[in-house]
Amino acid sequence: MKSKILLTLALSCIIGFFSACGDASSPEPTSEFQSIGQGLLEDTLVHPSWSHNATIYQVNVRQHTPEGTFEAMLADLPRLRELGADILWLMPIHPIGEVNRKGGENANNFMVEPGSSSLGSPYSVKDYYAINPDFGDAQSFQAFNDSAHALGMKVILDWVANHTAFDSEWTKSNREYFLLDDTGNLQPPSGTDWWDVTQLDWENGKESGLYDAMADALEYWVREFGVDGYRCDVAEKVPTDFWEKARRQLEQVNPDVFMLAEAEVPEHHNRAFDMSYGWEMHHVMNQVAKGEWPVDSIKRAVSRQSKRFGVDAYRMMFITNHDENSWNGTIEERMGVNGDAMAILAGTLMGMPLVYSGQEAANNKRLRFFEKDTVEWGDYSKTNLYKTIYELNHENPALWNGQAGGQPRFFTVQSRQALAWKRSQGDNAVVTAVNFSDNPVMMNLKMDAAYAIAWGNVEPAYTVEIPSHSACVWTKSNP
Repeated sequence: MKSKILLTLALSCIIGFFSACGDASSPEPTSEFQSIGQGLLEDTLVHPSWSHNATIYQVNVRQHTPEGTFEAMLADLPRLRELGADILWLMPIHPIGEVNRKGGENANNFMVEPGSSSLGSPYSVKDYYAINPDFGDAQSFQAFNDSAHALGMKVILDWVANHTAFDSEWTKSNREYFLLDDTGNLQPPSGTDWWDVTQLDWENGKESGLYDAMADALEYWVREFGVDGYRCDVAEKVPTDFWEKARRQLEQVNPDVFMLAEAEVPEHHNRAFDMSYGWEMHHVMNQVAKGEWPVDSIKRAVSRQSKRFGVDAYRMMFITNHDENSWNGTIEERMGVNGDAMAILAGTLMGMPLVYSGQEAANNKRLRFFEKDTVEWGDYSKTNLYKTIYELNHENPALWNGQAGGQPRFFTVQSRQALAWKRSQGDNAVVTAVNFSDNPVMMNLKMDAAYAIAWGNVEPAYTVEIPSHSACVWTKSNP
């Protein structure tokens, strides 16, 4: 890529010299290139340089503190920085719709009566340009964003582009943006139980003005508040060409904008998104942790993911998030005694590691999705685990994101419930071994004395014994 750009620059200079007859001033870029952001000479996605070894932390604003506000979150920012979080992903911060608002327990949710005290789903957005008053106001959000930036962290917002609340501003002002039923009424997304939101009409979005309106709303928060990007909800339900348009528009304000897709669509990585969800890996990990699938399922999934996405697509790895926790169960429910070992796997096998609000406190309850349900922080018992995972990703180029890092190479291990791999980049190497079985497993990992323990209490050696339901990590950096 670098040589290609240098060649383009050289040709541009020669052409510029003759066309300008010796005028040393730089020519204006052609209209073709005026709206393509980072890829000024080529319309190519360029990951922000700061993201190469970045980590991500999901903030459930409602449940993170007893107050559930931006102001209350300020006190926790230094701890999150010390934990090692680089990107703070905030769940939607916009006002929540009241029409068809959902309430109740996660498994038994229902539409509440008008005037109910239920807080509703944060993914039922009423106004893309406003802030949920339960969280604070523009000033308190700006203070939060500025404080995070001062500590060296980035802030990205959760963005719900596929649908809005039934009583959103656009349902009143721009009915043409919505997919109406045969009688001209608003309708929820088909095939879902999302009764509290109404479907936008993306098929006709260019003609109706929806493309421009949504991109402008995304630009607003980057331009006016300085947010660093977005996590885009159900991104595959929105056309890829819209996301590419939006990315280019955002880059005009912040060339280092960062975009995360809640999807697994390879074409998203062509121009629109830096990172996407490792959903397949997550579901495989759940099954392996429970002993229902062999570890070879993970090896095969890595191979499939590599072939589908290539080496430069960032993938987000996780053992929980807001959806998994509320709808499918806690880490303990889904992974049992293998939760910590699977966290090490997620943090060192591939991609960028995610930690969700309360994960570092061993949160063991399904947080209520529509009601207030504060995380029980206790003594933050898993802090050392997740701080170590973040540090490993910061300090070891072998674990860096995309093509900046190394790809896993698996060792041969004689067990259907244990595996080990090595990732290398330059002089740096990281070896990880995980054992999900009930018994210790011997592994030939061929490590010499140059390796050091990063996690676990097993000394590096040619042959090592990995205890049951545990993980070990060793690192090596040659001078």
